Parts: sequence; structure tokens; C-alpha cells
Amino acid sequence: MIRVVLFDLGSTLIYFDASWLEVIPRATLALCDTLRQHGLNLPREEFANRFQQRMFEYYRQRETEFIEYTTQRILRDLLAESGLNSISPSLLRRALDDFYATTQAHWRVEEDTHPTLTRLLEQGYRLGLISNASDALDVHTLVDKAALRNYFEQILISAEVGIRKPHPRIFRLALDFFGVSPPQAVMVGDTLGADVLGAHQIGMRSIWITRRADTPDNRDHLDTIQPSAVVSSLAEIPPLLAAWSSSSVDSPA
Repeated sequence: MIRVVLFDLGSTLIYFDASWLEVIPRATLALCDTLRQHGLNLPREEFANRFQQRMFEYYRQRETEFIEYTTQRILRDLLAESGLNSISPSLLRRALDDFYATTQAHWRVEEDTHPTLTRLLEQGYRLGLISNASDALDVHTLVDKAALRNYFEQILISAEVGIRKPHPRIFRLALDFFGVSPPQAVMVGDTLGADVLGAHQIGMRSIWITRRADTPDNRDHLDTIQPSAVVSSLAEIPPLLAAWSSSSVDSPA
């Protein structure tokens, strides 16, 4: 019997309505402008490009190591390489806030998010959120902008725990919080290599939501990672869980 439903955030409950390749350069320039306005002598375009390149390098690295370093650490290290070793954490945070404000403006809530989460709570399920992200404050801001916080008993962010999905530990942290065994929980997400694989590695079931899942990474895993169930919308989840309950299926695919 499923008692806990764990959700991914991006491309599951909320979606990005623009091109990352267009937005990220604007975000990095906003970050650089903030640093320059507070007295840091940085070449604007050059430093913005270096930060963007460093972030993309890190994005590639973390997909194989499953260790999450914070964006603030990446920015601090890059500034140190430029001879700026004593930047206050408050200034780093302010620059990152301006970076993320640019991207946050493009996140939207899926139209079936609130109705589905409300229905699941009414049906007695306990809800949690597990998000892979290098900046925890950004995630918390997105959760609050989308008015999602009150649905979840627990919000786990990789930047806060230092590991990313599909690392088993982040899923075990969620199960321990709720006090349930793996067969009593299900993970809902858009990423086969993180959400689905991570859930299966510890014996949980998975629901792959596909409406925004046509990505190179997912296409690479289509033949090797098989979710317990596939849906195209969140609205399909409550009846799916009801069907699982009535059929007494108690093991992941």
C-alpha cells in the first residue's frame, strides 16, 4: 500500500517557459553587474562567460558523480582564481539572487499541479519533494512562488544534503523522515536517470511523467531504465495509485 508520494519539482510540478540557452547568458550578466556595482573590478563579458562555462562544466560533472556543490561555492572559487579571495558571503548571495531572479521569472506552475496535490492529500497520502539543484534558496523561492510549500511535509534539496538523485541516500533520507519502507512510497518525476533509477535502486516504485521528458538524457535511457508506470499528466496519478491499491501490487517494476 502506497502511503507516501515523493515529487520532483522542475518539469514535473513546474516548467520553464523559455530557452535556457537564451536566459542563462542574461542571468550571468546580471550576476556580474551586481559584483561590479559593489566594487569588484571584473571584466563584464569575460567574467560572465567564465562563470557560465564553469557552471556548464559542473552540470556535466555532477551527472556522473552525484555530488552536489553549491553555486555559491563555484562562484567563490572562480572569484578566488581572479585574485578576489575575501568576498563576503552576503555579496555572493546578493549576486546569486540577481542571477536566479532572471531564471525564476520563467518558471510556471503546471495547471494540474494544485488540483492533483490537493486530491492526493484528501485521499490520505503524505507528500514530499526531492529536488536536484545547486542552490537551495532558489528552490525554496520557486516553491513559494508556486504556492506549493503547504502540500509537503518534507522538502529535500540536493544543495542542502550534498548528494543528488539517483544517489540512494537522498531517497533514504525521505523514507526515514516519513517512517516508511520503500514499497510504501513512490517517486514521481520526469527524469529516468535520476527519479526513476534512484527510486528503483532502493526498492521504491516510480511514476515517469513524460509531457516534458523528451530530453537527450531520457532518450539515452529508454531501453535500460523502465519506470513502474508512465503518465503524461499529474492528473493521472490519483487513479493510478487507486488501481495499484486495489490490485495489491507491492513491488517495483
